[in-house]
Amino acid sequence: MANIAENDLPLYRRLWIYQSERIPLLKTSILLAVFSAASINVSAFLSGRDLPGYAAYATAFIVSLVLFIQLRACDEYKDGPDDMKYRPERPIPRGLVSLKTVLTIGWALVPVALIATFLYHPPLLLLLGLVWFWLALMTVEFFVPEWLKARALLYLVSHMAIMPLLDLFVTGAEWVPAAGEPAPALSLFLALSFMNGCVLEIGRKIFAPENEREGVDTYSKLWGINKAIIIWMGSILLSFLLLCTVGLAMGFVTPVAAAGGIMAFFCLRAASAMAEEPSAKHRDRLDLVSGLWVFVCYFAAGFIPLIVTFVRSVL
Repeated sequence: MANIAENDLPLYRRLWIYQSERIPLLKTSILLAVFSAASINVSAFLSGRDLPGYAAYATAFIVSLVLFIQLRACDEYKDGPDDMKYRPERPIPRGLVSLKTVLTIGWALVPVALIATFLYHPPLLLLLGLVWFWLALMTVEFFVPEWLKARALLYLVSHMAIMPLLDLFVTGAEWVPAAGEPAPALSLFLALSFMNGCVLEIGRKIFAPENEREGVDTYSKLWGINKAIIIWMGSILLSFLLLCTVGLAMGFVTPVAAAGGIMAFFCLRAASAMAEEPSAKHRDRLDLVSGLWVFVCYFAAGFIPLIVTFVRSVL
């Protein structure tokens, strides 16, 4: 049932409630600041170049934030029918804001990304267009929605491909102006971004039995909870191996692997707890460590080399 008092609030207050539920801007901004800055740093480390100026970091952050807001808007459009039927508590189905309003905001942010990219380095517009092209295909489920949804693994791969494409743009803020082409080892970092996307996606869709809902697709329902947890753990381990190879390529494998190894240990403990006692509490913990894993990966790859280099220079 719609919350009449809530839905009568001014639009700016309703949008504030919407963002807090669907894409918390403060938390998202912090994560994207780390993600974008780390990606630029890794690109420079892998190429043996000095870090770029502030404009590269600002452009990558602004465009990343725009793209994540647009990704949420596209999800609202794509999942709209299912949300109306099975998730009436979400902001759009309960009437807090309209789908038209959310999509209008998404479209209104297009010139923001275009102008920021053009002012920094116009050739980057090609990579931005590539991300938008893939996002558009995702929104229409690659024109085969029923066929794709029936193939969960292919669905996962096709949608998580947006992560390395986004990272290609973000790292491009460093390598396009500097060299015109990325360092060969950057492909390892893009693969890491893909696997991190899988960790997040699978981790947030492993539910305890009491949390499963009709019409809501989860990997625990599709594969069974134990198999879903094993696949998630495998994603963590593969992501960890990729993080180590990136650290090796940059010449900082020991500290990078140490940071990743500690976080991987906590991730596997959370997975084991969920397998032993599937519950809402352990499900929330699994979702939390999924996000922390991604944060630690980017921090380790993008900032630990800076910290180690500074400490060495002091000592």
